[in-house]
Amino acid sequence: MAAIPFIDTHFHLHTLLHPTLRYGWLERDAVHPVLGPIYAIKPPQYDIADYIAEIRFSNVPKAIHVQAAVGTPDPVEETAWLQEMADVHGYPHGIVAEVHLGRPDAEAVIERHLQYRNVRGVRDFGPGDYLVDPDWQRGFRLLGKHGLVSCVDTRPELSGKLAALARSAPDVTVCVDHCAFPQSRDPDYFQMWRRAMRELAEVPSIHMKISGLGMCDPRWTLESIRPWVMSAIELFGPERIVFGTNWPVDRLFSSYPDVIDAYAAIIAGFSPDEQAAMFSRNAEALFRI
Repeated sequence: MAAIPFIDTHFHLHTLLHPTLRYGWLERDAVHPVLGPIYAIKPPQYDIADYIAEIRFSNVPKAIHVQAAVGTPDPVEETAWLQEMADVHGYPHGIVAEVHLGRPDAEAVIERHLQYRNVRGVRDFGPGDYLVDPDWQRGFRLLGKHGLVSCVDTRPELSGKLAALARSAPDVTVCVDHCAFPQSRDPDYFQMWRRAMRELAEVPSIHMKISGLGMCDPRWTLESIRPWVMSAIELFGPERIVFGTNWPVDRLFSSYPDVIDAYAAIIAGFSPDEQAAMFSRNAEALFRI
C-alpha cells in the first residue's frame, strides 16, 4: 500500500443490466480498436461495490469516475446512476460526464448533468476532427462558463490542435487523459511524444493525467513506464500532474496495488510535499473534491 493517500482520477463502472444505459465498447462482439478482445473485463456489471473491494487495501480515499456509457442516447442517465451510488457509498467523489459538445443542445445537457452534485467535468469523443470543428469548439467553451474540467482523450499527433484550442479558451481547464495515449514504445516515437507534451505543457490551463500506460505496454514494468511518467512530470511540473488507474481496463495488465505501488516508486525521489501534491492534492484542487 502506498504510504501517501492516492486519489484515483480515472476509473470506470458499467452495468449491462440497466434498461437504457449502453456500453458500445463492452458489447458481446465488440473488439477494442487498440486492445483487441477484452473479454476479461466484460462481466454484466462492475459497480461501485466491486471497485471498492479492489481498492480497500490501497489507501484510496477518493476517486473520480470518467464516462463509460458510450452509445447511451441520454448521457445524463449515466450520471444519475453514478450519483445514486455516490449518495450511498461515498464513491465516486467526482463524475466526468459525457456531453456531445458539437450538438445544439450541449448547454442544456450540461445543465441537466449539473443537477447532480458530484459532476466535475466533461469528456466527449467527438466525431471526426472535432478539436478544430467550430460547433465542437463552441461547446468546449461552455465548460469554462460552468466551471467544468475538460478531460480530453487525445493523441500526441494532435498536440498542436489541442494547444491552440486551449489557448483560445483560457478559462477552460483541460486535463489530458492517459498521457495523450502513446501507442508505440520505440525511441523515435518517444521523442515525438516528448515534443508534443512540451507543446501542451506550454499552455498553463492544460494538466496531465498519468494513467492507462498499460494499454499499449501490456507487460509493463517499473522501468518501461518510468520514462513516460518522469517526462510528464518534468514537462508539466509536479503542480500540474494527477494520477489515475484506468480501472478496470488496466486490470488486463496488472493488479490495482501494482499500479499505485509503481507510481509511488517512480516518484519516490521527489519531496514529500511534491509526492502528496501529485498523488492527491492536485486532484482535489482540479476536480474540487
